[in-house]
Amino acid sequence: MSNINGKSKAERTYDAIVVGSGISGGWAAKELCEKGLKTIVLDRGRDVKHIEDYPTANKDPWEFKFGGKISQKEIDEHYPKQNRTGYTVRAQHKHFFVKDSEHPYNEINEKRFDWIRGYQVGGRSLVWGRQCYRWSDYDFEANMKDGHGVDWPIRYKDIASWYSYVEKFAGISGQSEGLPQLPDSEFLPPMDYNCIEKHVRSRVKEQFNDRIVTIGRTAHLTVPHNGRGQCQSRNRCMRGCPYGAYFSSQSSTLPAAEKTGNLTIRPFSIATEVMYDKETGKATGVRIIDKETKESIEYYAKVVFLCASAVASTSILMQSKPEGHENGLGNESGALGKYLMDHHFKAGARAEFDGFEDQYFVGRRPNGTYVPRFRNLGGDTNKDYVRGFGYQGGGSRGGWHQVAEEKGFGADLKKAVQAPGGWTMNFHGFGETLPYEDNFMQLNYDKLDSWGLPTVDFNTEIKENEMKMREDMKASAKEMLEAAGGKNIQTYDDKYGVGLGIHEMGTARMGRNRKTSVLNGNNQVWGAENVFVTDGACMTSASCVNPSLTYMALTARAADFAAKALKSGKL
Repeated sequence: MSNINGKSKAERTYDAIVVGSGISGGWAAKELCEKGLKTIVLDRGRDVKHIEDYPTANKDPWEFKFGGKISQKEIDEHYPKQNRTGYTVRAQHKHFFVKDSEHPYNEINEKRFDWIRGYQVGGRSLVWGRQCYRWSDYDFEANMKDGHGVDWPIRYKDIASWYSYVEKFAGISGQSEGLPQLPDSEFLPPMDYNCIEKHVRSRVKEQFNDRIVTIGRTAHLTVPHNGRGQCQSRNRCMRGCPYGAYFSSQSSTLPAAEKTGNLTIRPFSIATEVMYDKETGKATGVRIIDKETKESIEYYAKVVFLCASAVASTSILMQSKPEGHENGLGNESGALGKYLMDHHFKAGARAEFDGFEDQYFVGRRPNGTYVPRFRNLGGDTNKDYVRGFGYQGGGSRGGWHQVAEEKGFGADLKKAVQAPGGWTMNFHGFGETLPYEDNFMQLNYDKLDSWGLPTVDFNTEIKENEMKMREDMKASAKEMLEAAGGKNIQTYDDKYGVGLGIHEMGTARMGRNRKTSVLNGNNQVWGAENVFVTDGACMTSASCVNPSLTYMALTARAADFAAKALKSGKL
């Protein structure tokens, strides 16, 4: 496609192009701009300005018709897949998620895949869960040790300083525990436990020498930090936070990039391919389609960062088919699009607790508790499956909802509504999914989207290893709740589809050679060394902890490498 935009090539030339503006893209923009590179960020969605474009941030529950619930007709017509989470398609924040009717994809072989997306400047950094945990060498060495997937080209020591770097800027609240499988971060003060969490933490510590209950480690400010305000415990985070209390591109990285004077943001820009010069073996820029006008426009740069999310970045590489790369840019190994991973969850146990009737809590803490991985760490090997899981969850006390279906009226009903319910505790497992070659995505050129681009086919499922792990998730959660004195303990394994964890990883993995991977140890595409991929696509394994903090660290590291290489003339 030829460029039909009137601007000259010089006006469309930058030092760096960043595709996507979510967690990874925001960090790439910040780091490249602060290192003096004139940088353009291309995002396929609309622009979203901090505070002014959070229309529901300060609305109270009674201001939403039907309590914010959306009609089943609207869900069936526009959000059948986005609604699988059970919480995204609500009036409070549905504007930060796509309509499936406008952005379709395909599930092949009747295998469910939940692709939950937010197409706007800031991406899913506006709506993420904010749990932030460092990986350890248990994670980076796992593939090598048990033979699943290829060996990571890096180890914990290679990014430990970058974890510290991004944590100090983003602001991570949490509590140090000194665990080798979950390295401590640069923490702001932790959020408080409630009484039942303190009780369960104490009892688990007494009964188990391999398990602890700690407070969630979250990109959420407990004190003012870097010009941003601390959390007000409103728990309206997915609407956008006007205080900047949680980390998002809008509140943190993009303002820092803009402050340099080196940033340009172009919304409504659908990246279609990376342009490539066979003579130099390098990318020359990125071709886009203007979402509104459907013009084809070319942007040029010395370096390109693909940070559009795992599936989107891989789709761009697949659509980039210059001479010598007919199967997709960097796909000499054939690994592009394969080894798609997520975290499998929605399995665990919950219990009721007597006592503590005279205690409650103040505010709506946007965080929970965490039980770090304790399986297959050397001393406690589970022979039924490899890798491990952790638990997210927490304790709470019932409210007025407990009498919603009870008969009553007048003074008795008022009294019942005001009386707190009992205390409960939940351990909700988050497990690692292995990198399977036959969990893949591919492009479907027979089903095009509104811009004439191929849609995506998904073929994914969890397998025997994950199913055995889920049994342990339930059993171990029940075991801890019993030890803590819980009653009416219920285990559960709710319906899960790959993607529902909203942690898509793999599809353009890092590795030690071009025959088995798409990227090298610096996140560079094999065969196009000035193209970097630092979002979830780059991941070689999944760990069992949330990946976004690792995306931040890898992105900052890669941007530093790219800037130094440009300065020295190596790129």
